[in-house]
Amino acid sequence: MIRRVLLALCVVSLVAACTLKDDSSSAPPDVAAPPADALKTSSGLASKVLIVGLGNVHPGPMSTVTVNYAGWTPDGQLFDSSERQGGPQTFPLNQVIPGWTEGLQLMVKGEKRRFWIPSKLAYGDNPGNGNPGGMLVFDIELLEIR
Repeated sequence: MIRRVLLALCVVSLVAACTLKDDSSSAPPDVAAPPADALKTSSGLASKVLIVGLGNVHPGPMSTVTVNYAGWTPDGQLFDSSERQGGPQTFPLNQVIPGWTEGLQLMVKGEKRRFWIPSKLAYGDNPGNGNPGGMLVFDIELLEIR
């Protein structure tokens, strides 16, 4: 009986993860600050699991990952998303902002998580090159680890 329930939960999570659409048309209601129940690391990165993934394999700092993502500023402005880029994107973790490198290593395949990334782990407070400064919020769905 317990196995059937666990299997059903796994199937529901897997179906939800596979059918996710990058709904980046509107910002989540909590982009201004992480909620009290968010997991916080010693670096200041905060996160909350939105969809539980399967397995126990996490990417390492040198892994390459394929993800769906959307990123907002704390005032709710969408500044980037995989949907805008044409679909899932693949990145080496040693070539992204430090908040992504740290945060994605907490995830497993199929997981979707919201991250509140402080400026020191993002682009800084005055980054230039069209990148937003300050804290950033990302929803990231981990599709593949290589």
